[in-house]
Amino acid sequence: MSIQPPFTELEIAKAPSGFYEGYSLPIALISKVSITLLVLWALIWPLSANGALSSWNGMLLKNFNAFYIISVGVFAFFCFIVAVIPSIGKRILGPEGEAPEFSNFSWFSMMFGAGLGVGLMTFATAEPLGLWGSNPVVVAGGVAGNTEEALQSAYRYTFAHYGFHAWAIYVTVGLSLAYFAYTRNMPLTIRSALTPVLGKLANGPVGHLVDVLGVIATILGVSVTIGFGVSQLVDGIYAITGMEWLMNGAETPAPSKVGLIVALVIIMAMSIVSAVSGVGRGVKYLSNLNLVLSLILLLTFIIFGSFAFAMTTYATALVDYIINFFSLSFNAYSPMGLAEFTAGLPDAAKALSAADIAAMHGSATGPWGSLAGFTEALPASVTALENSEGITSAIYDTAARGRQFGWQAAWTTFYWAWWIAFAPFVGLFLARISKGRSVREFVLGAVIAPALVCFAWMTILGGTAIDLELTGGANGAIIGASNTAKLFVTLQNMLSGGFLSGITIMCVILIMTFLVTSADSGILVMNTIMSGGEQETGIKHRIIWGILLTLVIGTLLIAGGGGMDALKNAMIIAALPFTFIMVLMVISLAKAMYRDGVRDKG
Repeated sequence: MSIQPPFTELEIAKAPSGFYEGYSLPIALISKVSITLLVLWALIWPLSANGALSSWNGMLLKNFNAFYIISVGVFAFFCFIVAVIPSIGKRILGPEGEAPEFSNFSWFSMMFGAGLGVGLMTFATAEPLGLWGSNPVVVAGGVAGNTEEALQSAYRYTFAHYGFHAWAIYVTVGLSLAYFAYTRNMPLTIRSALTPVLGKLANGPVGHLVDVLGVIATILGVSVTIGFGVSQLVDGIYAITGMEWLMNGAETPAPSKVGLIVALVIIMAMSIVSAVSGVGRGVKYLSNLNLVLSLILLLTFIIFGSFAFAMTTYATALVDYIINFFSLSFNAYSPMGLAEFTAGLPDAAKALSAADIAAMHGSATGPWGSLAGFTEALPASVTALENSEGITSAIYDTAARGRQFGWQAAWTTFYWAWWIAFAPFVGLFLARISKGRSVREFVLGAVIAPALVCFAWMTILGGTAIDLELTGGANGAIIGASNTAKLFVTLQNMLSGGFLSGITIMCVILIMTFLVTSADSGILVMNTIMSGGEQETGIKHRIIWGILLTLVIGTLLIAGGGGMDALKNAMIIAALPFTFIMVLMVISLAKAMYRDGVRDKG
């Protein structure tokens, strides 16, 4: 059976001269105008921007929660399938005999720094501790939060959020881009990966739209990561210096607006300098430094932390994660509306006022709600009922599915949106540094290996924090700290004296280098997309996009009152259209691999 040659005549018109020489005008201008409008909106009307973004985010989660969950499950299984099939797994991403450009150490360190970096520093302790207190097993009433019994389920979902599913999102994009760029000699840009389904449409407005959506998702995904990292950087500097102006002075101190903006400007200035120097110099050297400092921090926790506790947790959690892999991939919950909640209430509770029922609905379906917390917040009209204890328990049980949805939307779906928004950036960056590697090597190296390192990181750092709380050594101090401060509070409960100061300073340096590598890699990737796949782009455009990225993060932080809400809401919204593009990437890549296999046999 003969198959027609694949469509490879991708034509991306570029400006022949002037300021935008070598760039696609539609992609560059639409991207800049869209981001500028977002910045102006958030800067001039911050309350309106934050409120609107929050409302849109809530609406999208109600309607597309299942789509996010199931799509990521498909991405994970797709990556494993293409790696396992012999004829596909051994295919080289490039001409036959092509050698990889970077050593395994540099390849892994750049991939790890760009793909996670700051998120791993921020959530190394915050993620396991947060899930220890609230996860689907806890909100279903199976175990009590913050107990030894909740440890297994806490790490099941920690591993899910930072494991094979998460890295498969990056690899789905990266493998698609690398395959079409290096086996079909097409531009290294988002639309190339959709040519088997778009055909000649990729040359026109549809192709431009695909690339623009990739740029916008990248900007907002990088913005959330840098937002978390800058907040943790301020926490770290405060832990070293004690400068009061860095914090807001609340009961649980959090970085002030002034502290966040000053730290952001410093980090982005360093990122622009690194981006100007390119991948082969600034990005590579900083990534190698990141990995070395990360290993020193990990070794510190191994020696002074709860290593035996962590390794026992690692082994049991990994087995539990694999056993539950399928359900974690495809078990999606739907929201529980007020009418459905009311219909399931005990008769005595149905007689209550509409306002009381609405209040109970909001409390009972909250993603963090325990039975004890729900009972404490009940209106007096409920506690006055005969057999109020039994009625309270029945009301709480009625909303079990609503709590599961609330939890999943607030945790897992947020993470999937974050990884997806980050995927055009990391995927294109992975493709950029992976020429000459096989499909199987790409999947194993970019899904399995970094996930196993994430598991070790989360169990050693996070397990130490949990053990300090379980044994009473921390006395609630780590749980009570803000997410970005938990790492430093853990260190304070583990170390003392000059060594504590030295490790804290090293953590601040590590956060800074992770931030710089995330930002500069993002700047390089955005310019690659706008230049139609060129890997070497103009310095002036790298500087401009570095400034725009700084403005986006700064204004959305201000719109969110110095917090992360506006940034997170904007990111989840931007991730949705790119999720549809990723589904089309899977279809396109499967079609291309199958047809190329047939052509090889013919």
